[in-house]
Amino acid sequence: MLSLTKIDINQKRKEFSGKEDTYVYLAIQSAKYKHRNINAVYNKNIHKWRNEEEVNDNPIEQVRLTVPIADDPAQPALTFRTWVLGIIACVLLAFTNQFFGYRQNQLSISSVAAQIVSLPLGKLMAALLPTKKIHVPFTKWSFSLNPGPFTLKEHVLITIFASCGSGGVYAVNIITAVKAFYQRHLNPGAAMLMVQTTQLLGYGWAGIFRKVLVDSPYMWWPSNLVQVSLFRTLHEEEKRRKGGLTRLQFFSIVFISSFAYYTIPGYLFPSLSVISVACLIWKESITAQQIGSGLNGLGIGSFGFDWATVASFLGSPLANPFHTIANIMIGFFLLVYIITPILYWTNAYDAKKFPILSSHTFDSTGHPYNVTRILDPVSFDINLKEYNNYSKLYLSVLFAVVYGFNFANLAATISHVALFEGKSILRMWSKAKGGMKENFKDVHTRIMEKNYERVPEWWFASILIVSIALSLLAVEGFNKQLQLPWWGLLLACGIALFFTLPIGIIQATTNVQVGLNVITELIIGYLYPGRPLANVTFKTYGYISMVQALSFVSDFKLGHYMKIPPKSMFIVQLVGTIVGSSTYFATAWFLLTNIKNICNPDLLPKGSPWTCPGDDVFYNASIIWGIIGPGRMFSKLGVYGQMNWFFLAGFLLPFPMWILARKYPQKKWIKLINVPVILAATGALPPAKPVHYICWAFVGFIFNYYVYTRYKAWWARHTYILSAALDAGLAFMGIVLFFSLQSRDIYGPDWWGLTSDDHCDLAHCPTAPGVLVHDCPTPTH
Repeated sequence: MLSLTKIDINQKRKEFSGKEDTYVYLAIQSAKYKHRNINAVYNKNIHKWRNEEEVNDNPIEQVRLTVPIADDPAQPALTFRTWVLGIIACVLLAFTNQFFGYRQNQLSISSVAAQIVSLPLGKLMAALLPTKKIHVPFTKWSFSLNPGPFTLKEHVLITIFASCGSGGVYAVNIITAVKAFYQRHLNPGAAMLMVQTTQLLGYGWAGIFRKVLVDSPYMWWPSNLVQVSLFRTLHEEEKRRKGGLTRLQFFSIVFISSFAYYTIPGYLFPSLSVISVACLIWKESITAQQIGSGLNGLGIGSFGFDWATVASFLGSPLANPFHTIANIMIGFFLLVYIITPILYWTNAYDAKKFPILSSHTFDSTGHPYNVTRILDPVSFDINLKEYNNYSKLYLSVLFAVVYGFNFANLAATISHVALFEGKSILRMWSKAKGGMKENFKDVHTRIMEKNYERVPEWWFASILIVSIALSLLAVEGFNKQLQLPWWGLLLACGIALFFTLPIGIIQATTNVQVGLNVITELIIGYLYPGRPLANVTFKTYGYISMVQALSFVSDFKLGHYMKIPPKSMFIVQLVGTIVGSSTYFATAWFLLTNIKNICNPDLLPKGSPWTCPGDDVFYNASIIWGIIGPGRMFSKLGVYGQMNWFFLAGFLLPFPMWILARKYPQKKWIKLINVPVILAATGALPPAKPVHYICWAFVGFIFNYYVYTRYKAWWARHTYILSAALDAGLAFMGIVLFFSLQSRDIYGPDWWGLTSDDHCDLAHCPTAPGVLVHDCPTPTH
C-alpha cells in the first residue's frame, strides 16, 4: 500500500492545479488503496465523481461501505403504484399475522415477504398500466397511473407500508383477554381508540428526538444496513445463469411447495406439527411424558415436520446469525434442562402439585386458579376478603423461573451495555451533541436537506396532542372500562417520553433495545394493584408507545439512507399505521365474535387450531401483575419472593464476560457471549414450547452455520428469499383452509392424526400425592 503524507497530498494538489480539491482527494485515495497511478485514476473517474458531487464523510465505516451517496430527486416515490401495492401489503400482512396469532402454531410474516413480492408486481404494473395523466376533479392535482419504470424509492415506501402491517398491535391482546378469557363486554369504541392511540403516540416522541436519532450520523441504526443491502441486491439487474434460477424463480418454486405442503400439517395430519417420541413409547408414564413432551414437558426427543413449528414463535431462524442462535439455546438449555428439573424434582415452591410447564395460574390445591372467586363482578377489581379466604397464586415452576430470567435480563442489559458499549455510546452521544452544536452534517444529511423539504414540527406536535386527547377519552370515557385513571395514563406517557432518547441511543448504536414491559408492570402493579385492565393498559401506553417511536425513527433513518422524501415517508408511516391498526382490530373483533369458544381448548371441537397460546399467557400475566399484583407475588406476602435475587444475579453476570474479554482480546468468541440475549432467550416460554426452540435451533444450525460456512455464495443469494417464501406459502394456505373449510367447522378426517397436540396426555399431570386432577391418574408416590 502506498504511504501518502500530507506533503504528498499537497504536492498532488499542486499537480492538479485548477481542478476541484474534492476530486483530487478522491483520486489520491483511490491510488492509495488500489496501487494505481493517480493520473490514470483521476482521468478514468473524474466524470463519475463529478456526477456524485459529494464526499462520503459519514463517520461510521459500516455505513460508508453499505449506503450509496448517489441520489436522483426526480425519481418518483409516492406514486399510484406505491399506494395500491403498499396498502394491499399492509392489509394482507396485518390480517394474516392477527389471523395466525390466535392459532396453535402462531406465525408472523415479516415485511420481507412483501419486499420481495412487490418488486415483480411493481414492474408488472409499470409494463401494463396506461401512462395518461388523471386529473382530480375540482382541484389542480393530477397523477399518472404509470409514471415510468418501477423505482427503488417506490419499493422502499411499499416496504415501509408493509412493515406497518407486520409489526403487530399489542393492545389487541387486551381486547382478547377481556372478551375471550374474562368473558366481559368491551365497548368497541374504547377498544378502537386504545388500539389507535397506543400506536400513534410514538410519533410524538419520535418527532421530539428525531434531530438526534435520525439526523445525527453517529446514530447509525445497524439493522437498517441489512435492508439497504437487500434493496440494492433486488434492484441489481439479474439474468438467469445456465442451470440456475433467478431469485424470483427460486421464490416462486419454494412458495408453491410450501403452499401445497401445508395441506398436510394444516388439515390432513395436524399431529405432524409436533411428534414426541417418548409419549408414543411410554403411554402410561407421567414422568416420561413430562420429559419427552414437546408442548407440555421438556421436549427431549420431540420434533415437528411443519414450518409453523419452526418459525411460529421465535421468527424465522434463517434471519438470525449463528452466534445469536447459540446464545439463545444456551439460555434455553440452562432454564429447561438444568434449573427447571432441579426445582421440580426437589419440589421447590410445591412444584409437583402443578404441571412442569404451563402458562396457567393455580391455587394451593393444584387446581386452576378460580379468578372469578376473587374478582368483584361490578368494579372488576380484587376482593381482598375473598382472596385471603381462598389461596395465594401459584405458577408452574418453569413459568416462575421465566419471570426470574426476565428480572435478571433487565438488570443484565444495563450492566452489559454499560460495560461493553458504555464508552462507545458516550463517545457517540458526545459527538452527536457536538455535531449538533457545530451543525455537522454528513453526506446523507446534506443530500436530504438539499433535495427535499423537512417534515414540519407541527405535524408531529399535532399527532401527539390529538393522540393524548383521544387516549384520555379512551381511559376516562366509556364508563372507565379500561380502569386506568388519567394520572396513570400521563405517568405512562412520561415513562415512554423519558426512556425514548436513552434507549434510542443504545439501539441506534448497538442494535439492542431495552424493554420496559417489566418496569411498567411493576410500577403500576405497586401503585394501583388489584385491577387487571389498568395494569395491561398502563403497560401498553408506557412500553408500546416507546417501541412505536423507535420503530418510526428506525424506518425514518432507512428513508434517510435510501434518499426518500421525508414528507412521503411520514405520510406512508402515518397512513400505514392507521390502516394496519384498523385491520388488526377488525380481524381480531371478527374472529372473537364469530368463532365459538375461541381461546378455550376444552370446549373447541377436535382438531380446531384456535387455542390462542399467546393471548393465554397475556391473560395470565394480567392476573399475576394486575389482580394479585407484584406485592402479593414477589415479596414476603407471596410465594416467589426469592425471584428478586435474579435482579442481582443478572446485574453481576456480564462482569465475568467483560473481564475475560479484556484479558483475552484476541479471543473474539468471548465477545459473542451475550448475557442479555442468553437471559432473554426464554422470554417466549410460554407461549412457545420446547419443541419450537429445538426445531428452530436445528434449522438455524443447518443454514446459518453449516450452509453459511460451506456454501456461502448459495447462502447469500437464497437464504432470505427461502425464509420469505416458506412464510408466505404457509400463510396463504392457512387462510385458504380457514375460509374454505374450517370456517364451516370442517377440520379434516376424524382419525388419530387429527389432534394438534403431541399425544402426551399425561404431561400436564401433577405428581404430588393427594392432588387429584381430571384425566390424570392418582399419584402414588
